[in-house]
Amino acid sequence: MTAFPAADQLAAGIFVICLLTMGIGALIAVLSIRIIHSVCGLAITCVGLAGLYYFLHSPFLALMEILIYVGAVCVTIVFAIMLSEPDEPAKAEPRAAALAWSGVAVVIAAAIFWGLCHLGTRGNWPRPARTGDGSIAEIGKALLTNYSMAFELISLALLVAILGALAVARTGRTRP
Repeated sequence: MTAFPAADQLAAGIFVICLLTMGIGALIAVLSIRIIHSVCGLAITCVGLAGLYYFLHSPFLALMEILIYVGAVCVTIVFAIMLSEPDEPAKAEPRAAALAWSGVAVVIAAAIFWGLCHLGTRGNWPRPARTGDGSIAEIGKALLTNYSMAFELISLALLVAILGALAVARTGRTRP
C-alpha cells in the first residue's frame, strides 16, 4: 500500500487509456474496409504503444515510436496509397465464406491472446540484473553493443519499407 492511493488510481487509469487506445486503433486497422482508415488505425495503435512506453519510464522509446512508426512508416504507406493507381473493386466473396473466415480468425486471435496472457502472468520471468536510468547515452551504448543486431535489423526493415514505397510510387501510375 502506498501513501498516495489516488496516484496509483491515476496511473492505472492512464495505463487503461493507453491500452484502450491501442485496442481501438488495432480494431480500426483490422476491421476497416478502406485502406486509408486502416493506416489511421495503425497510427492510433502506435500512439497508444508510445503512451505505454512512456508509462514504463522510457520516454526515448515513446518518442522514437511516434517519430519512426507514425511519422515515417504510416506517412510512407499513405503516400504509397495516394500514388498508386486505383484498381477495380474485387469481386465480393460469398457472405457465408467471409463470415466463416472471420470466425476462424477470431478463434485464432483469442487463442493467441489467451496464450500470451497465460505466459505473461504465469511465466517465470527473470529479474533484470540492474536497471539503468534510461538516459539517451545509456540507450545509445546499449543499441551499439548489446542490441546492435536488432538495431541493424530494424534499420533494414525501414529501408525495405522506403524502397517499397518508392517502387510503388514509380510504377503505380501508368500513362493512358
